[in-house]
Amino acid sequence: MPVVAVKMAKGRSLEVKRRLVAEITKVITDTLDVKQEWVTVLLDEYERENWSSGGSLHVDLFGEEYGQKGS
Repeated sequence: MPVVAVKMAKGRSLEVKRRLVAEITKVITDTLDVKQEWVTVLLDEYERENWSSGGSLHVDLFGEEYGQKGS
């Protein structure tokens, strides 16, 4: 029973998340030859003010709208 955890910044639409879990599930089932029902995908979303790279918060590096549709 594969479990995949995806950690990402908040802000993506429900439709984008639906596509993401569908594609991840497909790759896992094709690669590991397991049933789709056996695959669990966990989406952990974080506020950009709680995520940093290179010593700077993402909210400061990219702005609050970064990663959202049209940004």
